[in-house]
Amino acid sequence: MKSQKPAEQEKSTVSGRHGVVKEPCSPVVYRTIAFSDNFVIPINLLNTLKYEYLRRELWVPLEHRGGRITVLVDDPGNILKRDMIENLFKTKAIEYCVASKADILNFIDHFYGIDDAGELLSSNKMTDAAGEGEAVKEEQLAVAEEDSKVIVNLVNDLIHEAYVRRASDIHIEPDIKDRVVNVRFRIDGECIPYKTLPYEYRAPIVSRVKIMSNLDITERRLPQDGKIKYSRPGAEEMELRVATLPTHGYVEDVVLRILTRGKIMVLDDLQMEKDTRDRFKAIMKKPYGLILLVGPTGSGKTTTAHAALHLINKPNMKIWTVEDPVEITQQGIRQVQAHHKIGLDFNSAMRAFLRADPDVIMVGEMRDYETAKMGIEASTTGHLVLSTLHTNNAPETIVRLLDIGIDPFAFADSLLCVLAQRLVRCLCEECKESYHPAKEEFDDLVGHYGEKPFSGLNITYNDDFTLYRAKGCPECNNTGYRGMTGLFELLVATDAIKQMIIGRKSIAAIRKSAMTEGMHTLLQGGVMKVLRGETDFIEVLSVCIR
Repeated sequence: MKSQKPAEQEKSTVSGRHGVVKEPCSPVVYRTIAFSDNFVIPINLLNTLKYEYLRRELWVPLEHRGGRITVLVDDPGNILKRDMIENLFKTKAIEYCVASKADILNFIDHFYGIDDAGELLSSNKMTDAAGEGEAVKEEQLAVAEEDSKVIVNLVNDLIHEAYVRRASDIHIEPDIKDRVVNVRFRIDGECIPYKTLPYEYRAPIVSRVKIMSNLDITERRLPQDGKIKYSRPGAEEMELRVATLPTHGYVEDVVLRILTRGKIMVLDDLQMEKDTRDRFKAIMKKPYGLILLVGPTGSGKTTTAHAALHLINKPNMKIWTVEDPVEITQQGIRQVQAHHKIGLDFNSAMRAFLRADPDVIMVGEMRDYETAKMGIEASTTGHLVLSTLHTNNAPETIVRLLDIGIDPFAFADSLLCVLAQRLVRCLCEECKESYHPAKEEFDDLVGHYGEKPFSGLNITYNDDFTLYRAKGCPECNNTGYRGMTGLFELLVATDAIKQMIIGRKSIAAIRKSAMTEGMHTLLQGGVMKVLRGETDFIEVLSVCIR
């Protein structure tokens, strides 16, 4: 170790006619330190710092002695770097020493137990010094493995396999009790266990995903979200939405949602009942008004919204959308990503849209009074407005908006329709089996559909009456279900419904009036799919109750 004492900076003064004047100080001389493996590993300084971060920023702490921290840098005159280091350690009591870039990198590798080949050293000096062997060794292994081909290939294989298996989400979940990393795929709305990975992979996998989505790999205490553009060999580019969340035990979970699934679905692909589809298509061709798509998270509202926009997406139409996030893209539609942190929310985007000559506006969600009020105003000034809302059914949507303070007269004037929807799992076509149900099961179907409307279907119970149920085979991962289908409930704002809105009638009254005018409920749509053998009644009841 080479060292050089800092030069004494004597502060002399001279008296003059203008008072006491300080003479200039001598230039600061910094100690120069060369690499040596004799340095004690400063564990207390490194426990909050990441290996990759130090190599990227090119500095490393050496020791903490006498109330001062010694830090090795290549350019001690870099004020920005010094401010960053002082903020990290929350002190200005820092002595900066100089070393070459190669020596700094050698110190970092030495402190984190990395040899010249980038592998974990067999002799773990850091463990011996700390007395915290297992935890430190695992962290070292995680850091050492981070950029290895094993981890890169592992993450790529997870994404590829999820796509092949038609998964919508990938869940990566470290288990601190069993000391494994569980991976699950959400397929057809259900989380299916996929595989178990070694516990030592927990940090490298998270870091790899963060690198792919341009997130901060040094931040492990706060949730982060981002996107990945992923290219599969010989296939079109995929897009994944990434969310990381810190969980109990100082680990992080990762959820990746696969956004791009080929071409945009059209309304004819959504498996609506014919009369519902025809009425909804006719409403979409109206020149102005408000159309609401409602249902819980994951019920397919965004897919339906883009299918509806695709119907009217013509060169002579100017269509603006504001979404959070933009999950589906369409050529010819101008789409805006909401950024709430900078004030670009749904309300402010809609105000901007009205100055940008729109024909059609789609708002990601009417989650508050201001956005709903702006959407209604836009729809009454000559624009067709689509929006989504998290409500359970179509009649409830009307009461919900009135409850948040929307003017019933303006709302009734602008509303064209409310389309509620759910997604229900389909029976696997390869293994579903037919059976003759008991009379009690038939009566249960009739009771949920409604005896009077069911009588109009001309379906009677006899020895030939057949339903289908799940069995399970390799094609459906032995679940008995493969694929999903939609259940839809279309409430059209007729004159009678508009009067009920103005009169603030109850949900039950609005539902009764809408059914009288031809609305099929979600549950009725589900029963029809059960009778056709597309799904079973257990699945229908799991997603809707009316």
